[in-house]
Amino acid sequence: MANKQHIAIFTTASLPWMTGTAVNPLFRAAYLTKAGEIDVTLGIPWLSLKDQALVYPNNITFKSPTDQESYVHQWLEERTGFKSTFKIKFYPAKFSTDKRSILPVGDIAEVIPDDVADIAVLEEPEHLTWYHHGKKWKVKFRLVVGIIHTNYLAYVRREKNGRLSAFILKFINAWVVNLYCHKVIRLSVATQDYDNSVVCNVHGVNPKFLEIGARKVEEQCSGGQAFTKGVYYIGKMVWSKGYKELLKLLGDNQQELEGFEIDLYGNGEDSDQIREAAEKLQLKVKVHPGHDHADPIFHDYKLFLNPSTTDVVCTTTAEALAMGKLVVCANHPSNEFFKLFPNCRMYNTSKGFVEATVKALSEEPDQMTDELRHQLSWESATERFLESAQLNRSPPRTPTKTTTTRPPKNFLSTSLSMKKSMDEVSAFIHQVASGSEASRRVFGAVPGSLQPDEELRKDLGLPSPLTKKPSKKPAVFTAS
Repeated sequence: MANKQHIAIFTTASLPWMTGTAVNPLFRAAYLTKAGEIDVTLGIPWLSLKDQALVYPNNITFKSPTDQESYVHQWLEERTGFKSTFKIKFYPAKFSTDKRSILPVGDIAEVIPDDVADIAVLEEPEHLTWYHHGKKWKVKFRLVVGIIHTNYLAYVRREKNGRLSAFILKFINAWVVNLYCHKVIRLSVATQDYDNSVVCNVHGVNPKFLEIGARKVEEQCSGGQAFTKGVYYIGKMVWSKGYKELLKLLGDNQQELEGFEIDLYGNGEDSDQIREAAEKLQLKVKVHPGHDHADPIFHDYKLFLNPSTTDVVCTTTAEALAMGKLVVCANHPSNEFFKLFPNCRMYNTSKGFVEATVKALSEEPDQMTDELRHQLSWESATERFLESAQLNRSPPRTPTKTTTTRPPKNFLSTSLSMKKSMDEVSAFIHQVASGSEASRRVFGAVPGSLQPDEELRKDLGLPSPLTKKPSKKPAVFTAS
């Protein structure tokens, strides 16, 4: 990159909640910083102690943002093997129990000073901007890049009145993402389409999984049996995370899969129901508590089954491939990236699932090449991100004069002016809608999320609305 730039990454979750939007943006910040010539700040949500107890596992809570920052950096260093120098900024947030999601409170862009507000990366831009009330992201930052992590429409369709809810949500998502982002990166075509979007998997895997895979290759090369266990699946134990599809496939094919055994690992709201459904099958299905996928308990499994179709790019599938395992998954747009890997077997039908599974159990995984291993790494994911966001390119040259017939200047001026006016009207409407507690509640916002409450202000050292000094008017940037 020609000049040192500042990238502010905002995401919707934080460790110790082991969700994709807590882990992947963290690695992105680390490897962008490692690449050099870039200053990175990671914006993550700060929750009150009450909300922390609802979200974070194993009774982990933090008395101060400094404590959580230390925890995050230590966790990251243990997995990457290097100390990261990016900054962490906490923004006020609340936990929505009905959505099982963390939602921003107030204008979270304020955590980045105006003088370094260069590039913003919004991980889950729709989620971060549904209820945004404050300075327009495109005004605050020169360039705003959204990364679409979640197939929200697939989840909503599974709920009561799902079709109608998905139709409304699709419109709202398109509205806020196009309003606040200059560019959009979709991890796969399984996501909702947006204007100015490209499709590219810009995620990698924790380096620990590649190390495990390398050890398995050594075992294979030495003639040893690298994989001594059979089949497993790991994922948050809610029906929408593939368990419904998996148990149906097993139930429909019990005769064809006679003698088949599988271990399921996970924690979640539907754990008891999933355990009860598994016990009704004639097959041997064991249900276990969740573990970190890098735990030694998983190293010796040969086959990872993942029938989920609600993911955008499944992190656990990538991790299983990195560990050198065979994977059987649905032939679905969310799994397109994994077609690169010989150890990934896909199916289209229930019969195809049985055939792929039985065949995989009779074979040993191929040894992964260095090139394929690199495709799974965060170094490669960072390269793909910089390319997709066009951050590794020089500014475009001024177009040379041609003899091509052009519309009159006043026509272009009028068109641009109309578009700008429409954008301003759209932004105004969203600001009005998001600025009322009543209208926010209608669209599902957490009560009292328009401004941080006293507890959040105290935790983060924020001034009260009455004592807050007005900031200097920032320079207005336009997209390059």
